[in-house]
Amino acid sequence: VRIAREAPSWGYSRIQGALANLGHRVARTTVARILKQRGIDPAPERGKGTPWSTFLKAQWECLAAADFFTIEVWGLRGLVTFYVLIVMELSTRRVHLAGVTPNPNTAWMMQIGRNLTDPDGVLAGKRFIIMDRDTKFADAFRTMLSECGTEPLRLPPRSPNLNAHCERFVRSIKSECLEQMVLFGEHSLRRAAACFVDHYHEERNHQGLENRLIDPAPNVGHSDGDVECRERLGGMLRYYYREAV
Repeated sequence: VRIAREAPSWGYSRIQGALANLGHRVARTTVARILKQRGIDPAPERGKGTPWSTFLKAQWECLAAADFFTIEVWGLRGLVTFYVLIVMELSTRRVHLAGVTPNPNTAWMMQIGRNLTDPDGVLAGKRFIIMDRDTKFADAFRTMLSECGTEPLRLPPRSPNLNAHCERFVRSIKSECLEQMVLFGEHSLRRAAACFVDHYHEERNHQGLENRLIDPAPNVGHSDGDVECRERLGGMLRYYYREAV
């Protein structure tokens, strides 16, 4: 079963041979029966389409993901809902604040697209970008990305697990930072979000990266020097480090 799932193009005879290499001598019909019982199709059907996990591993270095989240900000006329667009480089987990606006219309999205696909933009060299079916990712926006060499991959409806890295970042920035603050105006939101992104890159250990930092300082891991604490946003975000000797 493991071989069939990890090598979807292998037929019954090839799996039979692989099992023989491992000391298991079974008939081809036995292989077929076991896989049928587990609901695993024969090789021609099983090999159609690439599993999502396999696709991600194969395209990891040239894959990005995008997601929106909303946050309430106090303005002159009361609470205003702001939309924040993030883009993540999946191989490094680096996050970029692509834009902040209370009105993410098509014209705004097209300008964001031009920024992202600039030669120095986040999507330079990226073959694919994962995004959900949010209507803010309009046809014109997706067409622009495709024409610039980055193919949008639209996920099925209601499938946040397929964009899990972005979803996890959104949960972190909200619970650890933005939802702990009273934000006044767009500038306040941008400042807080930028502070968290810097903290996220330089000071926050990531379990998905074997509990390492994304951008560690040269003295990370050293045991010499006094222990200091760097605070951001009035101590809401903290990082403990060794003062360089």
